[in-house]
Amino acid sequence: MIVCQELSKDVGTAAACKSLDIARPTYYRRLSARDERAPSRPAPPRSLSAVERQEVLDVLHTDRFVDKAPTEVYATLLDEGIYHCSIRTMYRVLEGVDEVRERRDQARHPHYKAPELLATAPNQVWSWDITKLLGPVKWAYFYLYVILDIFSRYVVGWMIAAHESSVLAKRLIAETCEKQSVQPGQLTVHADRGSSMKSKPVALLLTDLGITKTHSRPHVSDDNPFSESQFKTLKYRPGFPDRFGSIQDARSFCQDFFPWYNGEHRHSGIGLLTPEVVHYGQAQAVIDQRSIVLASAFAAHPERFVRGLPVPPSLPEAAWINKPKVETNQAVLAPTTLIPGVAGHGPGEDRRSWGILESDLSNRAGKTDGIDTKFKMQVSHFH
Repeated sequence: MIVCQELSKDVGTAAACKSLDIARPTYYRRLSARDERAPSRPAPPRSLSAVERQEVLDVLHTDRFVDKAPTEVYATLLDEGIYHCSIRTMYRVLEGVDEVRERRDQARHPHYKAPELLATAPNQVWSWDITKLLGPVKWAYFYLYVILDIFSRYVVGWMIAAHESSVLAKRLIAETCEKQSVQPGQLTVHADRGSSMKSKPVALLLTDLGITKTHSRPHVSDDNPFSESQFKTLKYRPGFPDRFGSIQDARSFCQDFFPWYNGEHRHSGIGLLTPEVVHYGQAQAVIDQRSIVLASAFAAHPERFVRGLPVPPSLPEAAWINKPKVETNQAVLAPTTLIPGVAGHGPGEDRRSWGILESDLSNRAGKTDGIDTKFKMQVSHFH
């Protein structure tokens, strides 16, 4: 905030916040916050002295009162002709020594850590889930089991059953691992906290196969994003019916859908490649072929490509479930970093040294004039 405050004196608050990627409401809120605590309130003249407070505490700690509420202690002493303080003051004295708490047994929910899973190649992390398909009448469902590789988005196994069963889930996982030649210690299988996912047969199978299992946090819907996204693709297909007439009807639809999804669907999350191409190591060949086509188009009409030689979308190097957030508040000075679109930018202008975060510097490393692509787009928009 200090760097932003100093920078705002020269270029204005809006430009300073934008260059440092700080929201203006956050800047104003922190600027107005006072570091110094409010002065402590003086003790009221009617309050108990330290000696009197200790006497009350000693009475409450006696054997006859140690397990009684202050209301009972107050009434008992009053009947004996003794008055120390009010009931509320007794509670204040106990609260001052951290002896006031809920006496009833309360359910204490443990803190679940978010699963952080990384895949840099196929068959490292699988995500699986079960979704319902509407049957021919109300309250009739068919259950679709799908196992998905999160790196390639390839559906490695699926099954439709008339009911949800841990035995069927165990069979599907076992057959899929055998088909994909999964070795012990190679794979992590992630799922939500459904009954089949947490069942003993599935857990024992994964242990026998040397597979690590992880689960989503309770009541957290986005800990299993890849499976949920795949289900949306399935149910938003133009030919997806409102209801399936029978289980054979549902299987017939999925027998057409999953070959299309694996072999024809160009997925935006994997560089517009098909899951099958990525899963079986053919991605680079397809990207090279796309580069040749784009180079030919550029050679024929270079004036149509205002940003130079076009390149095809690249394949991400990793796929994450809950990627860890890197937080840093350390600010450094970048001696020659200019802020496009604000005062001080351009020939003949004073080249100042703005304070930027180290993360911004690392993001700009290796890019022309220290300005990333996003900034170039913004500059062209300004001018």
